[in-house]
Amino acid sequence: MEPDLPELLRSLRVWDPAVTALPPFDPGTAPAEPLPLFARWFAEAVAAGQTEPHTMSLATADAEGRPDVRIVMLHGADADGWSFATHAHSRKGGQLDGRPYAALAFYWPVLGRQVRVRGPVTTAPADRAQADLHARSTGALAAALTGRQSAVLGSAEELARASEAAWERARREPDAPAPSWTLYRLRPDEVEFFQGDPARRHVRLRYDREARGWSRKLLWP
Repeated sequence: MEPDLPELLRSLRVWDPAVTALPPFDPGTAPAEPLPLFARWFAEAVAAGQTEPHTMSLATADAEGRPDVRIVMLHGADADGWSFATHAHSRKGGQLDGRPYAALAFYWPVLGRQVRVRGPVTTAPADRAQADLHARSTGALAAALTGRQSAVLGSAEELARASEAAWERARREPDAPAPSWTLYRLRPDEVEFFQGDPARRHVRLRYDREARGWSRKLLWP
């Protein structure tokens, strides 16, 4: 029997009190820059037991301006920007090469929080990208060595053979290079923090980069 999608959707609730805490957020206490607040919210999401809090949506656009979005992993956030990695020849890599601007979105439902980031994207030096890759797991290196991301796959068997060979090499050569592996940095023009409220009076605080630093604005929910 096919599921009744409308009925299933109607049965769902957002921010069930049994599993979700909606902590208060006073924007008047927010720091002057967004990074310290992001670090604090990220740590609080981890402490609250949020599953995979380091995953985020990455939105890019192709040459015609058509949007694309997918889930990727955050590799770091510092004064240089929010970092993620992929193959330069992948679909998102090609889009970033043609339109080096992107948006990120984090959603931590256990706390009813979102963080949205957007701005121009640059690539880190190749040696930084390889160091980032080799600091990760054997599986991550094997996936990078398998390569061909976003290319058409002939069969599942072809993937199995390439993956097995990549795993063997990753175990044998933990410093094996993956030349197309690229570390990207998004330097934000704006960062928005969203805190859900049970009365639907959600708090939205947006930081905008200006010539002399950051400005802060409250937004209607």
